[in-house]
Amino acid sequence: MNKNVVSKSLLLTIAYFTFSCSYAQKKSDEVLMTIGNSKVTVAEFGNVYHKNNTKELVNDSKSLNDYVELFVNFKLKVKEAESLRLDTVKSFKEELAGYRKQLSQPYLTDKDVNDKLLKETYSRLLEDVRASHILVKISESALPKDTMAAYNKIIQLRTRILKGENFNKVAAEKGVSDDPSSKENGGDLGYFTALQMVYQFESAAYTTKVGEVSMPVRTRFGYHIIKITDRRKAQGEVLVGHIMVKTAASMTKEDSVNANVKITEIYNKLKAGGKFDEIATQFSDDKQSSKKGGELPWFGTSKMPPEFEKASFNIQTKGDFSAPIKTKYGWHIIKLIDKRGLATFENMKNELKEKISKDSRSQVGRTSLIAKIKTEYRFKENIQAREEYYALVDSTLFEGRWNSQKVVGLNKTMFNFNEKVYTQTDFTNFILSNQSKRPKIDEKTLINQLFNQFVDERAIAYEDARLDQKYPEFKALMEEYHDGILLFELTDKKVWSKAVKDTLGLKDYYEQNKSNYQWDQRVEASVYSCSDIEIAKQVRTYLKDNKTEKDLLTEVNKNSQLNLQIETRLFSKTENEFVDKNWKLGLSNDIISEKDKKVVIVFVNKIEPAGQKSFLDSKGLVTADYQNFLEKSWLKELRMKYTVTIDKNILATIK
Repeated sequence: MNKNVVSKSLLLTIAYFTFSCSYAQKKSDEVLMTIGNSKVTVAEFGNVYHKNNTKELVNDSKSLNDYVELFVNFKLKVKEAESLRLDTVKSFKEELAGYRKQLSQPYLTDKDVNDKLLKETYSRLLEDVRASHILVKISESALPKDTMAAYNKIIQLRTRILKGENFNKVAAEKGVSDDPSSKENGGDLGYFTALQMVYQFESAAYTTKVGEVSMPVRTRFGYHIIKITDRRKAQGEVLVGHIMVKTAASMTKEDSVNANVKITEIYNKLKAGGKFDEIATQFSDDKQSSKKGGELPWFGTSKMPPEFEKASFNIQTKGDFSAPIKTKYGWHIIKLIDKRGLATFENMKNELKEKISKDSRSQVGRTSLIAKIKTEYRFKENIQAREEYYALVDSTLFEGRWNSQKVVGLNKTMFNFNEKVYTQTDFTNFILSNQSKRPKIDEKTLINQLFNQFVDERAIAYEDARLDQKYPEFKALMEEYHDGILLFELTDKKVWSKAVKDTLGLKDYYEQNKSNYQWDQRVEASVYSCSDIEIAKQVRTYLKDNKTEKDLLTEVNKNSQLNLQIETRLFSKTENEFVDKNWKLGLSNDIISEKDKKVVIVFVNKIEPAGQKSFLDSKGLVTADYQNFLEKSWLKELRMKYTVTIDKNILATIK
C-alpha cells in the first residue's frame, strides 16, 4: 500500500479523535511547553494525550514521556509548515474546505428530526414488505397541466383496479406502467425493507395494508400506486460460504459446458465428504472469498441476486449446503454458516445514521433546520422585490441563456438573516450561475422555485459560517485537521516523495547499508498437486516425457478440472511446506497433504544460494529505510531551528 496514503490516513485519524476528548483534569491555561514562539497549554496537550492513550497507559511515566516526544515532533513539523506559508496555498485551502464540508454535515440538519427518522427507520427494518407498483413518469419540474395529466392517469388506473381488475395484469399492459420491467413481472418488486427504496415510496408502502392499493405517491420518478401483497417479519441476515464457477454471456458453448461439469464435480466431491472450506479455497473462482474458505459477509433482504438469497435462507441447518444454483454471475454452491435476527437499535444506531445521511429522507432534517434558522436569525422577506422578477424573465431562462440586462439597477433587499442582507443583485447572480436547459413551466413558478432554493442555500451557508462560534468542539476539530493536512504535505515533500524521487540519494543509502539487504537461500521449483495417487503416477510419467506445463494440464485434466494444479516459481523458506520438505535438487517422493489428502510432487530445478540483494530487488525496503533516515535527519534540523522548552513540574501533574 502507498505509504503516503497510509500516513495521511493516520494523521487525519489522530486529528479526528483529538477533538472530542474531554480532559479529565480541570482545564488549565498554564503553558506546558513552548515550541519556537508558540505556546502549548496543559489543556491542549492533555486532551490529545488522554484521547490517544489507553487507560492502562495513562499513569505510565514512560508512556507520557514517549507521547511528549511524538507531540513535539508533530508540532515542530506544523510550525515549519506554517513558517513556509503552506497554509496559504490554494490546494491546501481547497482540501481543508473539503474536509470542513464533510465534518459540518452533522451540524447542518435538525438533530431531533433525525432522531425520529432513526427510530422510524429501525422500526421498518423489523419488517419486510412485498409490493407491486405502477409508475407514471413525470418530471419534478413539469408544467402544472402535465402534472395534472399524469395524476389523472394514475387515478384512472387505480380506479380500474379498485373496481376489480388484477393489479399485475394492468401493470403489464402495454403503455400503462413506465417501469420497463413491469411487462415481465407485472410490477412485482419482490420483498424489500427500509432504505432500499426512495423515502416517499417506502413510507407509502409501510403505511398501506396488505391487499390495499395506495393513493398516488409522488417521487422524483413520477406518480406511483402501490399494492401491498405481503408482509413478513424481517428474515434477518445470513452468513454463508459459497463456491463459485464463473460464467458469462460471452462464453463459448464449450466453456459453458465445462463450467457446468466443474460445478457438478465439486458438488459430488462435497457429497462424498469433502471439506467445504478446503474445496472453496482450491476451486472457487471468487478469489476474494476463497481465501476465507468461501465465506461471504453477512447479508439480508435484497442484498444478493434473488436466486442466491432464496437458496441461502432456505438452508435450515448450519453446515448444510445447497445443490448448484445459477445466477447472472455463474454457478454457486452455498453452505449455511449462521443466521441471526436484526441487531438491536443501539448496535445499529451508528450504521443507520450513516445510511440516513446519504438517503433522500435526510432532506427532512435539512428542511426542519432551515425553518429553525429562519426563526433564530429573524428571517424577513421583501415579497415585492421577488415579484419584480416575474416580468423580467422570458423563455431564454429555460434555454440557459437568460440575459440579466433587464434587471440592471435593481438592488433592493430581498431578505435578511439578522444583519446579513441579500439583495436582488445576489439573487440575479444566483440565477445566472444556475442557468441550464430545463422543461418550460410558468415563469412565475420557476422564479419562486429558484428563490426558495436561493433562500435555503443562504440559510445553510449562514449557519455554516457560525459553526466555529457556536460549537467549540467543531472549532477544535477543524484546527486539528488544519494541522494534520499541513503535517502531511510537508512530510510528503521532505520525506516520502523525496525518498522516491531522490534516486541518487536512495542508491547511495543502499550502498552504505548493503549488509541489511540479503537473500536467504531459495529454490526454483514446481509444485504438482494431484487429486489422488493415480493422477500422481500419471504426472510422473508425463514429467519423464518432458511435457510442458500447458500440455500436462491439458492431458491430466481432460476428464476433470480438479485433477491437477501446478505452481512454479522461486520459493523462500516457509513459503510452501511441501517445498520445505524437499529442499534439494530433483523430484521428490509423493507427499500426502494432511489438510486435503492430495498427493503432492515437488520438482526442484535450481537452488539459489544466499547472497546480496540487488538494488532493484530490495528497492521497497531501501526506500522505507531511507524515509526513516530522512525523517530523523529532518527532525534533528527542526530541533536546532526551533527552541523547545517543557515545564517538567507541570508535566508531572498530567495523569
